[in-house]
Amino acid sequence: MTPAQLLIRLKRKEFSPAYLFLGQEGYQRRRCREALISALLAPEERDGGLVQHDLNETSLADVIDDARAMSLFATQRVIVAVNAESALPRGTRGAVDDQSDDDEPPTAARGTGDPLSDYLKDPTPGVTLLFEATRFDFDGDDKKKIERARKFYSAIADPVELRRFSMEDARSEVQAIARSAGVTLERAALDMLLESLGGDVDRIATEMEKLALYSAGGRAITIEDIGSLIPDARSTTIFVLVGALGRRDRSRALEVLDTLCREGEYLPLALAFLSTQFRCALIAKEAGLRSAQQIQGHFTKLGVPMWGARAEQVNQSISKFSKEQLESGLKLIFHADRDLRSARPDDRIVMESFVLKLTA
Repeated sequence: MTPAQLLIRLKRKEFSPAYLFLGQEGYQRRRCREALISALLAPEERDGGLVQHDLNETSLADVIDDARAMSLFATQRVIVAVNAESALPRGTRGAVDDQSDDDEPPTAARGTGDPLSDYLKDPTPGVTLLFEATRFDFDGDDKKKIERARKFYSAIADPVELRRFSMEDARSEVQAIARSAGVTLERAALDMLLESLGGDVDRIATEMEKLALYSAGGRAITIEDIGSLIPDARSTTIFVLVGALGRRDRSRALEVLDTLCREGEYLPLALAFLSTQFRCALIAKEAGLRSAQQIQGHFTKLGVPMWGARAEQVNQSISKFSKEQLESGLKLIFHADRDLRSARPDDRIVMESFVLKLTA
């Protein structure tokens, strides 16, 4: 079940005795949790009706015992159990992460006689359980681990999957958050905000509160505002450098490089971003792509994250560099990165030499 489907069910007053939140996406988790609690408990009922357990410190059996206990002061109760993965069977070193991915949860944990399964056969009226398993993600090495958590809590039908936003979905969500907060973002500022914070909607939503206070007079938020107000967005200057180099704008690239050097920024990071852009541009050039839309569509089909602003940057690099120049640029990036990591007199000299050669 997706977060949107859960919210629809809650609006229809379709409640379950237990819920399982799976995944690391924090923004949707907070939204869903608040919606669930608000649907079940009036504000004045929260003090007595809302209970939280940490399964790092409390056993699953104790949580179930609490759910079975009748309260004298609350007719409705919501019991939230965080770190739900800690209830999974332990590995040889006593940690969930240590267990082999091929290991299956014990029979009791799969729903035949375990405390949760037994409880859900006859749940306590007026009590709702919410288990939050947020340690693992749906991709990479975590994929099998999150499936183990799903199997362990298989007595709970339709777990809510909190998957990370794609960059395009993150853009839409951030625009909605900005409208709700009364914040106007210039397009370039929105692009930098998304890229510098990695499309993390949870972090962006937190920073949006700060931007809302700053723009209370109705002024639009600019790139400079993003760099000044959001600590993690200092790296936006790196993206400006990458954009300037991608356009072969030597003057602007040297100006931005000067800013980066004065701020003590980690220069290999700029090369890493530029390397990605040049590799994408080379692939697009070889595929004969001629517009940002074609680039975005092509890389999306390949399963490579590509949003509008990044596709436009890649398109600019295609228009400014020939195939041979892109290949040469990747070699220059390799040598500059190597020199930055070796004994040298000054990072600035290495980077200025790189900019001059690349924009020649």
